[in-house]
Amino acid sequence: MRVYLQKSDIEFRFKHSKKDFIVEEIPSRKFSKKGKYLIAKVKKTDMTTWDMVAVFSHYLGIDAGEIGYAGLKDKYATTTQYLSFDSRAQKALRRFKHKNITIEEMTLDSKNIRMGDLEGNRFTINLYDIDNIKAGQIEKTASKILKNGLANYFGFQRFGKDGDSVQQAKEMLSGERHVADVKVRKFLLSVYQSYLFNEWLKKRVELSQEGKFKLFRGDVYVDEAGKLFTPKTVLVQDFLAKKVLPTGLLCGRDVFRAKEEAREIEKEFDDEFFPYKGYRREAIVFPKHFKLRFSPKENKLTLSFTLPKGAYATSFLETLKGKEIS
Repeated sequence: MRVYLQKSDIEFRFKHSKKDFIVEEIPSRKFSKKGKYLIAKVKKTDMTTWDMVAVFSHYLGIDAGEIGYAGLKDKYATTTQYLSFDSRAQKALRRFKHKNITIEEMTLDSKNIRMGDLEGNRFTINLYDIDNIKAGQIEKTASKILKNGLANYFGFQRFGKDGDSVQQAKEMLSGERHVADVKVRKFLLSVYQSYLFNEWLKKRVELSQEGKFKLFRGDVYVDEAGKLFTPKTVLVQDFLAKKVLPTGLLCGRDVFRAKEEAREIEKEFDDEFFPYKGYRREAIVFPKHFKLRFSPKENKLTLSFTLPKGAYATSFLETLKGKEIS
C-alpha cells in the first residue's frame, strides 16, 4: 500500500482508454530537417509501443532494432510519440496505413531517437462521477501537488499485468527460476529495481510531514543540468525553488549512493549484490502546465498537465484519489 504526500480521499471513476487517457510525447530537441534519419510523429491507439514497432518492422521488412523510440507508451490510451527510421523509408511510409496507427508528421534529422530522448509527456485525462464539491477538492489537492511536488512512484504499469512479477524477479535472481528470453529477463531486472525504489520512497514519504517531502543529510540531488551531487548541507531552499531534486536509488553497480542519515534509510532498500547497472531517479517531480475543465452535465472533469520523462500520470491520479489505481 503506497502512501502519498497529500492526504486525500476523493472517489472518482477513471478508465484507461483511448478516449479518456491521452499522452503526447515532448521531444528533447528540435529536429534539424536534414540528415540520414527520418523522424516520424506517430499516433497510436490500443497497442503497446513494442506492438507498433513490430508493425513497422514487418511493413518495412527491417529489424525492429533499426527503429528508434524514446519511451514506452500505454496500450489502453491514445498516445503520440516520435520514431526514427533510416531516411530511405520515407517513400514507403508515405503509403503506410493502419487502423490503430497514424503518421502525423515526418521530418529529417542527423541523429536517431534513443531511449530517454524526451523532455517529458503531456497528459489529458478524463475523470468521471465528479460533482461540484469533488471538482473543488481535486483542484485544491492538485494545487498542493503543484506547490510541494509529487512522489515519483513507478506506476502499476511498470510491474506487468500479472501482478506477480516482483516475486518472479526475486526467484530469477536467486536462481530458482530460469528465464531464457532476454527481453523478459531485462524486464524482471527493472521490476526488481523499481520495487525497491517504490518501497524506499514510501518510507521517505512516511517520514515527511504536512505534505512536504523531508530532506536528510547525505541526500543525493540532481540539478537542472542533470548532475548528481551530495552537498554538505540540506538544500531545502534550492529544493523549494525547484533548482534541485532529491533522488532515490535504483540499486546496482556503478551508482552514486547516499551518505550519512539518508544512507541509513537507503540501505534497507539497497541490494548491494545486484550485479547490473544502477541508476538514480528523482524522488519528487513537479507537474507543470496544469489545467482543469469541469463538465457538470457529464459529471466529468478533464485534467491536463505535463510531467518529466519517467514520471507516471497514474501517480498523480492516485495522489488525488488517496489510494492506488490498478
